[in-house]
Amino acid sequence: MAPPSNVPKPGRTLLVLLAITVALAGVALLQGRITPKLGLDLAGGTTVTLTAKTEKGKNPPSEQMNQAVKIMTQRVNGLGVSDAEVAKQGSNNIVVNVPGEGQNRVVTLIGTTAKLQFRQVFAVADGKPTAAAAPSPSPSPSGKGKDGKSPSPSPSASASPSSQVSPSSSASPRGRAMSQALAAPTPKPSGSGTASPAPSGSPSGVPSGLPTTTAPQAPAADYTGIDDKAVIKQFEALNCYVGDRRAPGSNDPNRKWVAACDQKEEKDQIAKYILGPVRVLGEDVRSANAMPPDPQQGQASWSVSLQFNGKGSRQFGEATTEAYKSYQQAAGSPRSQIAIILDGQVVSAPSINQGAITGGTASIDGPPDSFNQRYATDLANVLKYGALPLEFKQSSIDEVSSTLGADQLRGGLIAGGIGLILVVLYCLLYYRGLGVVAVSSLVVASVITYISVVILGEGMGFRLSLPHIIGLIVSIGITADSFIVYFERLRDELRAGRKLRSSVENAWKRARRTILVADAVTFLAALVLYFLAVGGVAGFAFAMGLTTLIDVVVVFFFTKPMVALLSRTDFFGKGHPLSGLDAKRLRRTPPAASGGAARSTSQEV
Repeated sequence: MAPPSNVPKPGRTLLVLLAITVALAGVALLQGRITPKLGLDLAGGTTVTLTAKTEKGKNPPSEQMNQAVKIMTQRVNGLGVSDAEVAKQGSNNIVVNVPGEGQNRVVTLIGTTAKLQFRQVFAVADGKPTAAAAPSPSPSPSGKGKDGKSPSPSPSASASPSSQVSPSSSASPRGRAMSQALAAPTPKPSGSGTASPAPSGSPSGVPSGLPTTTAPQAPAADYTGIDDKAVIKQFEALNCYVGDRRAPGSNDPNRKWVAACDQKEEKDQIAKYILGPVRVLGEDVRSANAMPPDPQQGQASWSVSLQFNGKGSRQFGEATTEAYKSYQQAAGSPRSQIAIILDGQVVSAPSINQGAITGGTASIDGPPDSFNQRYATDLANVLKYGALPLEFKQSSIDEVSSTLGADQLRGGLIAGGIGLILVVLYCLLYYRGLGVVAVSSLVVASVITYISVVILGEGMGFRLSLPHIIGLIVSIGITADSFIVYFERLRDELRAGRKLRSSVENAWKRARRTILVADAVTFLAALVLYFLAVGGVAGFAFAMGLTTLIDVVVVFFFTKPMVALLSRTDFFGKGHPLSGLDAKRLRRTPPAASGGAARSTSQEV
């Protein structure tokens, strides 16, 4: 007769657990890491204090500070940095703690204001101060760049009528070729001189050429239509080769006219601009995503794709329409350019030379050697979550040593080791043979937890900190509770005079409900604590929730099937004195001696 289909197969269950553990270990090895990442308190890191800039040093509104904390937290999570802390301190300070070495880049991105504006270019020149005495100032006194050579001509980049705005594809001062090749615009004479070809701004570290003509002297700037003499004076005096290159008022969207510099390395030639009124604000950008190179579309570098909302799409379409009309009237006119300004500096200023862009999308790109994946990802991340409501300055930045954390880790591991030893001794003394199952369950749970922490560290940026370790130590008690519930149910069945193999299944049916309810309560408590708390408390809750889930897996896939297998052996089946299931210890009459109908003489253990 074939055996019943519902007969438990503990061997198969153990093999499933082994396969899961091996698969997790394989994932960890494929990630190339076998140790967990450590948090700020254990491995050191960077702590920065950001102070809000306000007029006359007044305290900023608390609503804006809370919004800034929220945006900074979203940015740090978007960068994949785990266990970072962003907290308000006092009325005008925000403290950011980022674990790990070399996190200055992350800290800078977190505190970036990220105010994005789109403005039409009205005038452009080399970033050096122009001669104040000249009635019609030129881009530079000699028409030459910083290195004393005439800058290279800069053809404008393509701007797809349906989708893209791109920075210029040109030869840099060092002669590097850009990715997109279009014909250089031809300068045309204008009322006050010759309008220069449009230079392109670029992200930090991206070189681009500056406008020039075949004449020995650079063309004069055309101020036609600019009705603000103060901005012209500021433009002429502006020196983009010194300081942080943020001209006063360049980040103010309420100003009609602003002067601004390129966002470039100082070793490259830097352009400066007079920009007209804001046409589109960053708040009208619906999404921003880093896009890889697409050689089929002629895109050789990474780019940031911007998607506007309805209002932004309409405004951007109007702005590019006006810029394209200027291009048709004078191909080299600066007014054919739309400048993309981030925090008061021009990221790029592409020429709209292929028609108005009404599709609601745009793209920011640059040379492949500088506009790489990291830069595109960082830029998209700070734009994705919107601009900070306040401008911040770094009041202090400190590198945290890992020496103190190593001492704390050593103390925590010693405390955890002592607790584990006490639990093991208690299990062996009280449960004897069953204590081996309990200890084995703890070992299996520890192995799975360790592998999980390693995988989460590499895959999700999870970093092990002291609160996490405390949560893992507390989980020892949670795991012990589960098999204690099962063992006591099993002993109750045996006291009632039932046979061991049937008692194993009956006790499991009664115990698993209790185990699931207890673990569910613990997990829900950890979940609520994780979402309501911050910092170390949230880390403790995460560790407790993770180990609670692992406890369920270990009890169902290891503890119960292991007890079922051991019940088939003579050592446990016949109630050896060291098995923990002997009749004398349980104070019952063995089933064999009374025909299986014996009753427990005492309910006490």
